[in-house]
Amino acid sequence: MHDTTALLVELGSVILGLGIIGRFAGRIGLSPIPLYLLAGLAFGEGGLLPLGASEEFTAVGAEIGVILLLLLLGLEYSASELVTSLKTQYPSGAVDFVLNATPGAVAALLLGWGPVGAVALGGVTWISSSGVIAKVLADLGRLGNRETPVILGVLVIEDLSMAVYLPLLTAMLAGVGFAGGSIALLVALGTVGFVLYLALRHGRLISRAVSSDNPEMLLLVVLGLTVLVAGVAQQLQVSAAVGASLVGIALSGEVAEGARKLLTPLRDLFAAVFFVFFGLSTDPAQIPPVLLPAALLAVVTVLTKVATGWYAARRAGIGSRGRWRAGGTLVARGEFSIVIAGLAVATEPRIGPLATAYVLILVIVGPLTARWTQPAVARIQEWRGGKGGPSGGAGNGEGTRAARQPAPEAPAAREELGTVG
Repeated sequence: MHDTTALLVELGSVILGLGIIGRFAGRIGLSPIPLYLLAGLAFGEGGLLPLGASEEFTAVGAEIGVILLLLLLGLEYSASELVTSLKTQYPSGAVDFVLNATPGAVAALLLGWGPVGAVALGGVTWISSSGVIAKVLADLGRLGNRETPVILGVLVIEDLSMAVYLPLLTAMLAGVGFAGGSIALLVALGTVGFVLYLALRHGRLISRAVSSDNPEMLLLVVLGLTVLVAGVAQQLQVSAAVGASLVGIALSGEVAEGARKLLTPLRDLFAAVFFVFFGLSTDPAQIPPVLLPAALLAVVTVLTKVATGWYAARRAGIGSRGRWRAGGTLVARGEFSIVIAGLAVATEPRIGPLATAYVLILVIVGPLTARWTQPAVARIQEWRGGKGGPSGGAGNGEGTRAARQPAPEAPAAREELGTVG
C-alpha cells in the first residue's frame, strides 16, 4: 500500500508539474519540450530530488509516448502518399545520410573507437527525432505548411532506414558472421515490406475492420492494434516506432480522422512523459566531461541538418522561407539516437555519455531552430541589404492544406487536417 501511495503522489506531482511547465512555455511562446527535459534532469538520478517509485511506470509511459507520436505522424499520410514520398524524396534521403552520418563516424574514428563505434555514432548523428519533430510541428501550427510533407518525407525515409540499419548494427555489435546479419536484415525488410503491402492493397479493408461509430471502441481497437504491431515489430528487430507509423499509414479516411481526434490528447500526455523520462534516465554528473566534444559535434550537425532540409525543400519547389523552416525543423535528435547508443554502450561504453550530451543539446536546440532559423536568416538578409521583397513566392504561405496546392514533388496531405495550433 505504501508503494502505491508513493507512486500516486509522484505521478500526480509529475503530471501536474508538466501541466504547469506547458502553460508557462505557452505564455512565453516556446515549445515545452526543452523544459520537460530539464525537469527530467532535475528529478532523475543525480538530480535535485530523484523519483524512485514511479520509475518503472514512467519508462513504460515513455515507450507508449514514442509509439503514439509515430502513430499520429503516420496518420498524416496514406500508403499511396508514402510511396510517392519515397519515390520523390530518396535523393534527399541519400544526402541526409551522407551529410549527417559522416560527422559522427569521423568523430568516432578520431576518438579511437574503431569501425563499430563509427557505425554507431554515425547513426546517432544521422537520425532526426520523429517524435520531437512531430510535437514541434504541432506546437508551432505548421502541420498545414507546404514544407511539412517534405519534412515528413525525410523522416519516413530515416525511420524506414532503421529497418536496415538496426539489424546491421546489432549484428556488428554481437560479432556474428555475414550469414547471421543477413538473416536479421531479411527478416526486418520482409516485415516492413509485408506491412506496406497490406496498407497499399488492403488499407480500405483494414480501415473498415477498425472503424466504429462508438468512440470508445475505436480508441481501444486502434490503440491496441498499434501497441501490438509495435511490439511484434520490435521482436522482429524492426523499430517499434516504425511499426506504429505503419499502422497509422494503413488507416485512412474517417477512421484516420476519428483516431486522430481521440488519440491527440493521449499523445500529448505520454509524449510529455517520454521527454521527462529521457531526462530522468540521464545522470547530470556524466555530462560535463563530454560537453565540449558533444557541443562541437552538435554545431556541425545542426548545419548539416539545416542543409539537408533546405536541399529537400528546394527539390520539392518550396520557396526560400519554407526551405529554411524545413532545415531548422529537422535539427532535433532524440529517441532513435538514444536507442542506438543504448545498443552500442556494451561494446563501446564511452559512447553513452557523449551520445546523451549530444542528444540533450539538440533536443533542446531543435525546437528553437525550428522556430527561429527562418526569421534569423531573414534578419541577416535584411542586414546585408540583400532582401528585395518577400522571397519564396507561393512556398511561403501558412494555413491549411485545403487552401493550397501540394508541393510538386511532395505527397499531398489530407485536406481535413488543417493547421493545428
